[in-house]
Parts: sequence; C-alpha cells; structure tokens
Amino acid sequence: MDTSTLTHYLHLFHCEAIHTVLFSRLLKEFGNIASVLESTEQPLLTLGLNREQVTAIQQLDKNPAVREPVDIEMKWQQTSGNAIICYESNDYPHLLREIDCAPPLLFVVGRKALLSSAQIAIVGSRNASSYGTQNAFWMAHELSQAGLVIDSGLAKGVDTHAHLGALAANKPTLAVLGSGADIVYPAGNKQLAAQIAEEGAVISEFPLGMPPLPQNFPRRNRILSGLCLGILVVEAAPKSGSLITARLAMEQNRDVFAIPGSISGQLSRGCHRLIKEGAKLVEQPSDILEELGGLSGFITATSSPVEVEASVASERAPGINRQNKLILEVMGYQGCLLQTMLDHTGMEIQQLNMQLLQLELQGQIEVQGGRYTRVK
Repeated sequence: MDTSTLTHYLHLFHCEAIHTVLFSRLLKEFGNIASVLESTEQPLLTLGLNREQVTAIQQLDKNPAVREPVDIEMKWQQTSGNAIICYESNDYPHLLREIDCAPPLLFVVGRKALLSSAQIAIVGSRNASSYGTQNAFWMAHELSQAGLVIDSGLAKGVDTHAHLGALAANKPTLAVLGSGADIVYPAGNKQLAAQIAEEGAVISEFPLGMPPLPQNFPRRNRILSGLCLGILVVEAAPKSGSLITARLAMEQNRDVFAIPGSISGQLSRGCHRLIKEGAKLVEQPSDILEELGGLSGFITATSSPVEVEASVASERAPGINRQNKLILEVMGYQGCLLQTMLDHTGMEIQQLNMQLLQLELQGQIEVQGGRYTRVK
C-alpha cells in the first residue's frame, strides 16, 4: 500500500464527520478510497451522506484537526513489526472484508500474514471456572497443532488460557483488542500480549491511544468472529459478551460451537442456550475439525485436558517443582493477586499462568474473586 493511499485512509478515519459504519459503507460501495475521494456530490448524497459529510470528504486534506494523529500513526507503522492494513490492501483478510461494517483499517503488531490464515476464535467468561480455563487451554493447544490459528480477545479467564494453550503448543495466536493496538487491557496481560505479538499478532481497529471503553468490545467482537471459520464458546453466562460474539458469527455465516457444562452451573447456561439454538456440541477437538472439513486426523481421540496439561508440564524446563514451591510460598492461605506473584517470583506471565493452572488442576490451589489461595 503506497504512502499517499494510507494517508488518505487515516485522514478519513480521523474525520469526526465520517464514522466507522459510514466509512465502511463507502468502501464497500466504491471499492477503494480513490473512488470515494473522486466521487461527485450526488452519488454520496444518494448513499445517505449529508452535505457536511460530503464537504468533509471533498476537503479531506484541508482538515487541520486530523494532522497530528495521522502523523503519529504514519510514524508508528514505520516501526518494524507494526502495520496498518487498509480495506483495499492485499493483506486485508478476505473473510473479514465480507462482513457487514468491515473495519476500514486494521492496526497490527506482529505477523500480519497470519490474518489470512485458517482461524478459529475461542471465547468465554472472564470469571471462568477451572473447568472453563482447562478446556480453553486444551482446545487451543490441540486445534493449533492441527493447523488452525487461535484467536481470542486477551481478556482474563477463557481468552487468556486460549492464548496460552496455543503458545504452549509453540503455535501463533491472534489477539483482537477493544483498545488501541498500543494499549493492552487488562494491564496484567502486557507480557502475554508481547509474546503474542512476537509469535502471532495483536490487532485493533481503534486509533492509537484509544482506551478500553465498554462500547468498544461489542465492536471488537464482530472482528473476532469475522476473521474466523468458526467460534468456540467455552463458558458463558446468559448475558455474556461471548453470546454477542456467537450471534455475530451466526449472522456472518460462521460455524458456532459450544462446550456443555453442568445443568446447575450459571456459566454453562449461555453454552446450553447456544446448543439449543443450533450450535454444535463439542466434546473433543476433533468435533470441530470434522465440522470444518478436515484435519481431524491430527488429533488423537484419547487426548484429554488433563493429559495435555501433564504433557505440557513435563516439557517445562528443569526446576519446575522448585518454582511451584516458590509460588505456593508467596501465595499463602490468605488470598494473593497475580501481580503480587509476578513481583515476588520474577517469572514471566505465561510461565506463571501455566504453573498456576497446573497447581489448580492438581488441587493444590483455588481461585476466588481473582485471588489465588492454597488449599489447606
């Protein structure tokens, strides 16, 4: 993508009169930004633009309010590993271009080529149970080994463990943010985001510096589902944001999968509702691969969440028992925050999360209200 085209995109992107939905509609109608800028007044009015918006397009380069953010983002994308992908670029993922309100721009940190790979999204509750985090890790680990790139939203709970599962398999994963590409949320996942960017990619449609506002996440979800062949919901409450993502996936004609749980579990009700509405019930990673049309032979029918966790743990560097002992000593019996353990163990976030998950599976610790506690 040449510099002038990208500059035009950024000018229109930051123009207050032209919101994302309208920008996307213009690109879908005209095909490229040059045709938008060259259009006469009448075709633009016919599309529903008002005269203020038409004037803004026709005088795009004369808007002083957008110069500073455009300059900042043009400089940002010159850094190695950073990229801004335009709707008309060959690097823009074709599945995403097909959705309603396709994002005009994608800010990417990492390997942009992965955006056009075969992907599946794994989403679920931020306050996931050990059942949910264990299954998210297992599914991501096995599906990534089968050749699918795992997408998720970098949130706590299911999202974090989906990313960790892919990374534990030495496979890339994609994180779609509800903030600017330079703003990691939650802050506790900064190190995880850095590793994702190194192995895979971190993606956002929002301008640099955009905080994680609540209204950003429903918008983010359409990208998460739009990039993928299908979406797997691991755990979800009845009013979960994951159900919004699943609904968007259905509207985008994507496959929707759900893992069942206890009939008395609040976090199972969202998944059970999806299954009633036609989502495929998933018990094994192969259920997903068969539905997507192949690759099921890559996964053995005997694999289980516990077996995968044990296998991953056995491959860890020597000294894991000593490190687990240190974690338990720092944690104590009164409840300990993740950041406290990071500060006192000196471990990387991925390594710490992996070992915490192992300790939880072994029944040595439990998590309540975001605090980790040793089991007496």
